Amino acid sequence: MTARHAHGLVIGKFYPLHAGHLNLVRTALSRCARVTVQVLGSTAESVPVGTRADWLRSEVPGARVVTAVDDTPVDYADPHLWDLHVALMRSLLDAPVDAVLTSDAYGRELARRLDARWVQVDPGRVAVPVSGSAVRADPAGHWWALPAAVRAWFARRVVVLGAESTGTTTLATDLARHHGIAPVLEFGREWSVDRPGGLAAPWHSAEFDLVAREQARREDAAAATTPLPLVVCDTDVLATTVWHERYVGTRSPSVEALAARRVPDLYLLTGDEIDFVQDGLRDGEHVRHAMQQRFREVLATQAAAGGAPWHELRGSRAARLEAALALVEPLVATPRHMSEPLPQRGAEVHEVHEVH
Repeated sequence: MTARHAHGLVIGKFYPLHAGHLNLVRTALSRCARVTVQVLGSTAESVPVGTRADWLRSEVPGARVVTAVDDTPVDYADPHLWDLHVALMRSLLDAPVDAVLTSDAYGRELARRLDARWVQVDPGRVAVPVSGSAVRADPAGHWWALPAAVRAWFARRVVVLGAESTGTTTLATDLARHHGIAPVLEFGREWSVDRPGGLAAPWHSAEFDLVAREQARREDAAAATTPLPLVVCDTDVLATTVWHERYVGTRSPSVEALAARRVPDLYLLTGDEIDFVQDGLRDGEHVRHAMQQRFREVLATQAAAGGAPWHELRGSRAARLEAALALVEPLVATPRHMSEPLPQRGAEVHEVHEVH
């Protein structure tokens, strides 16, 4: 079908991106030869405009996505403020637009100021009943409306770790199953089985980079597809830094740098008071308590530097799960914080019913 417009414009905060926004942009792509999407955020908002732009680019790669910080107050009744907003929008365009696509009625005035035609999409949000404010208040209740990258941003990440034979996999599996999800299992264990030379061959730093990146990839994939705002991980990149020390004898700047960028919401350290079980892949009980102490030190250091809180869980399998749930349930019930955007003031532009 031939596009009806040469260049369409979509503007918004996309705070966060949701199905209503995607419906708007995809409609623009179907009706325009090319589409510019402007992500206009304010310094009052806690998610950078660059992050929001990345969300959009992953979902609508056919659109040109640009960003700007716009701290000018929003007042639909103030012509001067309109002038300031539109001047910024014009500065982000690489060519004039002949269509402005919005759901809300402000699009009529914006289109007039840009000498373009207004295309109203899903007025009243009937077809896709969702809004940014509704998502911010209750992301879990609007999980259906969130694209993968936004789900990954909202998902709470809980990491279970500990020395060998302390029950990390058992607790991670129990905790995940309680919530009806699958745990992110430890790639390093798989690599230990498959690595060239087997367990007897010397370990190299490059292997730990591989393990760390793959562990992070699996965690991100789980976060993007989880049916609720929770990911439970059996180890993570921070744990990989500890195992690098153990097997290589030095710290790994590259793995530590990756861990610093991937701080979860909560660490659960499984206690070393239970019996040691040798499964053929473990070093042995003689190093378990020293490794457990190293985990305590690393977790305490990262927490003191503003990282994730951590708790050591001991006791029976049931007692550990009960203690974990007491920590995780409030976390899942609390939406990840997003500060409020700049308020809108003044009279809204009157609704029109003609859809071009």
